[in-house]
Amino acid sequence: MRAFQRRAPRTLALAGAVTAAALLLAACGGTDDDPMAGMDHGGSSASASAAPSAPDASAGSFNDADVMFAQMMIPHHQQALEMAKLADGRAEDAGIKEIVAAVEKAQDPEIRKMKEWLKGWNKPESAGMGHSMAGMMSEQDMKDLAAVKGKDFDRKFAELMIAHHEGAVEMAKQEQKDGANAEAKALAGEVVRTQDAEIAELRKILDRL
Repeated sequence: MRAFQRRAPRTLALAGAVTAAALLLAACGGTDDDPMAGMDHGGSSASASAAPSAPDASAGSFNDADVMFAQMMIPHHQQALEMAKLADGRAEDAGIKEIVAAVEKAQDPEIRKMKEWLKGWNKPESAGMGHSMAGMMSEQDMKDLAAVKGKDFDRKFAELMIAHHEGAVEMAKQEQKDGANAEAKALAGEVVRTQDAEIAELRKILDRL
């Protein structure tokens, strides 16, 4: 009996040690196959932070077509405004005067808007040399327009502005096709809508002059 009493504490101590070891292994989630399994080393959070973000599909995203559209449409609009200024004191037809007012009302704010885009995109306002723009008037065209008055001015203005607008519509349709920026594509759509309408009106004016 005394021998059993002497062995009992030793047996209980051994059992306690085995139990403690088992609990330690369970806490770590270790297995014979993968002793590291179940242990949280921050891997999941690190993986989440390292995952690539989705592409920016907001209205602020842009591509080369958007940049080119703004860079080329700015001087195109600026020339239309120069043509409109020549109408002061030269234009006679009421319809021509209405077109002039519409051009000035629409295109000056659009120029400012496109300049803001290019600044926000960290791009220059000018596309540089070597980029031809459809519908642009030559220096001689502008001199010829400035040299006439009355119906001669009205007729020449209508002819030149039709060609100018057609060039703008062509550029705007290209932007609608290839652009990525939602705001730029919306402005392109507005250019197509308004300038197509003005082209139709200018042709009517030409028919009655």
